[in-house]
Amino acid sequence: MASLDQKDLAEEKRPSAVDETHESGSSSSGDIRTIQLHEAKEELQPVRKSETREKLGKASEDIRRTTSNVLAQVASRMTTRTWQEPPPPPDGGMEAWTQVAMGWLVIFTTWGWVNSFGSFQTYYTSVLPQSPSTISWIGSVQIWFCLIISVFVGRLLDAGLFLPTFLVGAVIQVLGMFLMSISTQYWSLMLTQGVLTGIGSGIFFTPSLALVATYFSKKRGLAVGLTTTGNSAGGMIYPVVVRQLLPTLGFAWTARVLAFINLACLSIVFAFMRPRLPPRKSGPIIDFAAFREAAYDNVAAGIFATSMANYFTFYYIASFGKEALGLSYSSASIMVILINGAGIIFRVIPPIIADRIGPINVMMPVTLAWAIVSFCWLAVDDVPGAYVFTCFYGIFAGSFQCLTATTIASITKRLDMIGTRIGMIFSINSFASLTGPPIGGAIQAANGGKFAGAQAWAAVMTTIGLACLVAARVNLVGWKLVARC
Repeated sequence: MASLDQKDLAEEKRPSAVDETHESGSSSSGDIRTIQLHEAKEELQPVRKSETREKLGKASEDIRRTTSNVLAQVASRMTTRTWQEPPPPPDGGMEAWTQVAMGWLVIFTTWGWVNSFGSFQTYYTSVLPQSPSTISWIGSVQIWFCLIISVFVGRLLDAGLFLPTFLVGAVIQVLGMFLMSISTQYWSLMLTQGVLTGIGSGIFFTPSLALVATYFSKKRGLAVGLTTTGNSAGGMIYPVVVRQLLPTLGFAWTARVLAFINLACLSIVFAFMRPRLPPRKSGPIIDFAAFREAAYDNVAAGIFATSMANYFTFYYIASFGKEALGLSYSSASIMVILINGAGIIFRVIPPIIADRIGPINVMMPVTLAWAIVSFCWLAVDDVPGAYVFTCFYGIFAGSFQCLTATTIASITKRLDMIGTRIGMIFSINSFASLTGPPIGGAIQAANGGKFAGAQAWAAVMTTIGLACLVAARVNLVGWKLVARC
């Protein structure tokens, strides 16, 4: 029995073949599953990595898009805030026409004063030892400073600094006129009448004229034309004052009376003239992009060429009457009054037509007639003929000058760029006014004091200006005969 029990116990301790087979089968199947799981994991791992990369890529792309949109919105708001389109002009009303009246006083005290230099030219020639060509440099320098500064001060109007700019310019101009009254030599007259009054006038002239243009759209030509009649009025009144007071009060008090006239007029302007547009703080002083526009370049060239001839004629018309026709100083001064005053009505009529058909369309025939009249000066050999020529020259010169600012504004797309672009062309034009009268005087001197050569040169320069304006029209509308521009 004991042996059987021990045998049973031994059998129980010894695993059976079936158990061993089952256990071995279980372990092998477990190993297979483990291997399969590892293989599955290895196969899924690159898939999961690629999915993760795709998710990260989409997330980063979304972030980039969101950031780009935010930056675009911010940039758009900044750009809109900086370059916001200005509001449309009222094109009339009490405030707008008040600016026209104030602009009239500005032109009266600047270009009326400048254009009256012909009366001073004749007087200085009789009391100073310098030649007429040398004396004419005083008036040329005066106009040059009046215009060259335009490129800088035109931008000040756009920046919202009109009032301080006007105040500085008015003080300098009036101070120059008072100092002119104590000047007795050529160099002192050059510094006071030439430099100081020129700088002062230039500081406030261009911003004031551009300010008037910003108040009008359809009636801009009429408004600017009415404003420029101050040129003719001043060109008549200042020579009359000089002609009447110089023999009785003398040069010093005559100059002081003129200074008080300007002081009163400019005080009224400072009280009532106000800009309309919001300030444009950003933007260049010089808009170089304008010079890539062929029409702008041709308009600038046309104004430049005609100005050389115009200022020579205005400065030398009294000298022509005195030297070539034998008129007295008093009678020769009447020619200065006529050449300025004859165009006063015609500074209004062409702008009215320009508002309907376009300023360049009006400026071209005006310049053609101006060139024809200029050539007619060659045939003038008596006093009646001189008076007739003076009147017609003043008519067409005034008709042209009243359209210059309107023409520049018409080829300027943004209202808040008008001051800058007008200032640029006026600055270029300053070199024409600087060199025109001395060149004409030098031609006269080279011909033994005869005016024929200088007269022919002036007429040719006016014709060149006409050709430039024709080119500008072609740039704008091509060769169409009926087109507004």
